[in-house]
Amino acid sequence: MKKKIFGFAAAVLLTVGLAACGNNSDSKGASSKSDDTTLKVGASPTPHAEILEHVQPLLKDEGINLEIVKFDDYILPNQSLAEGDIDANYFQHIPYLNKEIKEKGYDFVNAGAVHIEPMGLYSKKIKDIADLKDGATVITSNSESDWGRIITILQNAGLVKVKDGVDLETATFDDIAENPKNLKFNHSIDPSLLASTYQNDEGDLVAINANFAYGAGLNPLKDSILLEED
Repeated sequence: MKKKIFGFAAAVLLTVGLAACGNNSDSKGASSKSDDTTLKVGASPTPHAEILEHVQPLLKDEGINLEIVKFDDYILPNQSLAEGDIDANYFQHIPYLNKEIKEKGYDFVNAGAVHIEPMGLYSKKIKDIADLKDGATVITSNSESDWGRIITILQNAGLVKVKDGVDLETATFDDIAENPKNLKFNHSIDPSLLASTYQNDEGDLVAINANFAYGAGLNPLKDSILLEED
């Protein structure tokens, strides 16, 4: 199977390179419309698709027609890439990519790093993490690749501690050794539904990926109780 490209930045560089080669073959040094390259990139609506929209005019000047395909979940972008419906996608971090490749056998290439928006924990019940009650429920996504990030946030806040020797990046809730507030974890919710879960006042803390938080009108910097550190 031909390897697919993951990562918008490197995909653009590759396409620009191909376009440049085509331009060099033109004796007048200018490309015609027939020489233009179309790059179809799948992205989550916020903020990834918005970022791509800002790049569209710049790529147009380079003879690249950027077509943005928006996805509201984390499953279809990779599925569409594997099926050849898009040329690249721009939405996922490395742990999730590796998990998808391992579980589904995708023949993808990580073509370059992309920015990662901070994961945040939100609450309608408390304004300060110090007010979190004993036995509180923390609702997270069912995406195991997010768990390490969430556990890291909680550990940095002194709410949990993982077993010695555990890599926080790949930690799961079974790796938690200390839980002084006896927190309960519900990690059965699809990432795209977490903002609605928060709006419905479910749980005491809800971990929401920033793209879905932005899409629901939340500002991670202002509205989260706890925020992922750089």
